[in-house]
Amino acid sequence: MSPRMSSDERREEILAAATRAFAAHGYHGTSTDAVAREAGISQPYVVRMFGGKLALFLEVFASVGERVDATFAAVVDERPFDPDDEDDWGRLGHAYKAMLADDPMLLPVLLHGFAAGAVPEIGAVGRRAMGRIFATVQRTGCTPDAARDFLAHGMLLTILGSMGAPAATLGGEDSPVADLTRCTFGELLTPATEALASGS
Repeated sequence: MSPRMSSDERREEILAAATRAFAAHGYHGTSTDAVAREAGISQPYVVRMFGGKLALFLEVFASVGERVDATFAAVVDERPFDPDDEDDWGRLGHAYKAMLADDPMLLPVLLHGFAAGAVPEIGAVGRRAMGRIFATVQRTGCTPDAARDFLAHGMLLTILGSMGAPAATLGGEDSPVADLTRCTFGELLTPATEALASGS
């Protein structure tokens, strides 16, 4: 028999299952029953541990935002950052890409969280996350406008990735969005990006 899980281990297992479920179907399209099935446990256990779907989604969404912020903070803190050096900005961009490639579930959870922002509690978590990330990028010493432009470019990468534009472009699609994808991704448009965009 496998050893019995501790409550902390079970909690992490449920959060991982919830991340997969919310990534696939979003906040509104996912039930606690679906999360329970994904985790291989009973639905009442999920509710007892987290209190309901909203609390569970808030924890998953907040965790993803914290991971993005921590990824940028690690680059900013690694060594001195020159806001006038394109290579340093490239380090930030590559770190974000590597994070998403390491865990493709993060991108759809982010997008589903932003899309569900009309739910007051979810909107508040999204605003806090974006505010923290903006403040972290400003720690590079850049201007607020430069931090905004970096995040805007990152959001365009995220949206194009979510609609499969990198995979379609690398597959030979000839369209205005393919031109936009090549322009936006630049050297990041690689087969690894194609795998990321397809969620594989």
